[in-house]
Amino acid sequence: MPDLDVVTGAFSYTGRAIAERLLAQGRAVRTLARRDAPDDPLSTRIEQAPLQFRDPAALAGNLRGALVLYNTYWIRFERGESTFARAVENTRVLFRAAAEAGVERVVHVSVTNAAEDSQFAYFRGKAELEREVAASGLPHAIVRPTLVFGREDVLVNNIAWILRRFPFFLVPGDGAYRVQPVSVEDTAAICVAAAATARGQTLDAAGPDTYRFDELVRLVAEAVGSRARILHSSRSVALALSGLVGRMRRDVVLTRDELGGLMASLLVSDGPPRGRERFGEWLRQEGDRLGRRYVSELARNFRPYAPL
Repeated sequence: MPDLDVVTGAFSYTGRAIAERLLAQGRAVRTLARRDAPDDPLSTRIEQAPLQFRDPAALAGNLRGALVLYNTYWIRFERGESTFARAVENTRVLFRAAAEAGVERVVHVSVTNAAEDSQFAYFRGKAELEREVAASGLPHAIVRPTLVFGREDVLVNNIAWILRRFPFFLVPGDGAYRVQPVSVEDTAAICVAAAATARGQTLDAAGPDTYRFDELVRLVAEAVGSRARILHSSRSVALALSGLVGRMRRDVVLTRDELGGLMASLLVSDGPPRGRERFGEWLRQEGDRLGRRYVSELARNFRPYAPL
């Protein structure tokens, strides 16, 4: 029997890339997922168990037998009963269940520049969980991605979707704030490699190239053949327009805190770039496909689920 690893959210985005990499290495994979996905291509290749936090004993049972737990569970923004505080508490339950189940190592996916004194709740919550996994007593590694791109990603895809359909694109502020894209495949590779030496290290997952945000938007526009005018606006105007698009799509396109973190250049690493795939080359390969349809965060990660 191959070694078993558990991945939270293998039917979603980063978790899917991790699960596919593990399968390619001949490992058995079980996912803890918040929904059944019988039509997903992965569903016939991996074991499935519910990701639920209200029965810690059952959660520990679903983790039993695993060598490594790859945790990608988090929320992008607060909505209804899904709050950052609840996500932190849920993840504490997950770490305790992993320890009870005898999981040997944990790889926890965080975010670059997580800090408990951050002005942004997302980054504060991520930092709190980094402290929790360190306090769990489990051998662990923390992987901190920057801006993750790939097929079916939310941010880059929806930038392309707007550029394809609107006569203009608003860049908040001067656009000089920086981003350092990393591919979802590179992020998965860094996570899987980190599991082999999970002894408390914290690693940034960042790509080889850093861009001004307005430069990134222009690259996406060129890749998809957009003729939209790229204009600069105030933060408030950009948020108002994104809110309008969100109402049109019944989604949340961008939050105030997400924009603040972006404009503070928090999606840039000060460490060595561990990712290899270049964003510009990926755009040239994927441009014709990118932004053809809108990717909804609420449809992907909120509407199919009951609050946890």
